[in-house]
Amino acid sequence: MRTTLTLWLINLSAVLFAAAGASAQPLHAVNMAIPAKSFQMVIYPVAQQKGYMKEEGLDERVIFVAPTTSIQAMLGGDVQFTGAGSSALVSIARGNTPLKVVVATNDRVLQWLVTRPEIKSPKELKGKRVATTGVAAIATFMLKQILTKHGLDGNKDVNYLDVGQGNQLTALLGGAFDAAVLSVEQRYTALDKGMQEMFFMGNEVKNSWGTLATTDKLIKENPKMVVGFVRATLKALRYVRQDKEGTVAALLKFSGVTRQQATRLYDDLIGTFTRNGIVDDETQRNDLNIIRQVINGNETLANARAYDFSFAAEADAQLNKMGWKP
Repeated sequence: MRTTLTLWLINLSAVLFAAAGASAQPLHAVNMAIPAKSFQMVIYPVAQQKGYMKEEGLDERVIFVAPTTSIQAMLGGDVQFTGAGSSALVSIARGNTPLKVVVATNDRVLQWLVTRPEIKSPKELKGKRVATTGVAAIATFMLKQILTKHGLDGNKDVNYLDVGQGNQLTALLGGAFDAAVLSVEQRYTALDKGMQEMFFMGNEVKNSWGTLATTDKLIKENPKMVVGFVRATLKALRYVRQDKEGTVAALLKFSGVTRQQATRLYDDLIGTFTRNGIVDDETQRNDLNIIRQVINGNETLANARAYDFSFAAEADAQLNKMGWKP
């Protein structure tokens, strides 16, 4: 009996020692570049705060970097992931840059066309001035496509003018423009000021939004990090979809908006979040078609050259098998 007890204590000590050793393992630092403090980006601070990244042996550091700069930093090895997935697609299409989009947070475009109150239909935009973030911006090409669907020549009938990032609302409210392509936060202010929502672009086109990208090099040389980061991201995505109060609290801390606006954002946008970080082949083709127009390219890029959702699919299957819930 004494021998059995001794062996039991030895085994217990070994287990505790192993557990202590595992917990003492240093976390691997991972830099995640975020272009803006928008609602869809809240999943990354959530993944860190809820301990999902730590469970994967990762110490995620969320940093705010302009999209193009984040691509350069990622290629240089200073950043491992970026939330500027659309910029990554442009870089892939334009220069065959070795990058992949590995997660799609949203399956609808979070942009709105808002007009002055006297404009009642898309056809009334003919000859009018629309404030955009750039005549070659992805949202501008989407708008051209949408207006063509509504009976206009999207390329010729409307005057698209670049007013600079974040200035579209001011341009619209100032009276010099008849319409503007706005983010959700800008849309709220515009509507509160008496402007009219013409349409939610996410209901007009089938494209992705809020995409996460990394390098082919990281995928090849450190697939374990990619697997862990994507799995933690999907856990955070599930948390955001399920826990409204917790997400609103995280958004307050992350973006500094009021509780009222954070709740409004959640209620309006939660339905646009994907369930598993993946969008279908048609959506991927639509994304790449828009990118081809942006760069004025002739080559049709294969989905597999720009997207790799295998990590998201594997992580989602694992979490389902475990019955994992936030």
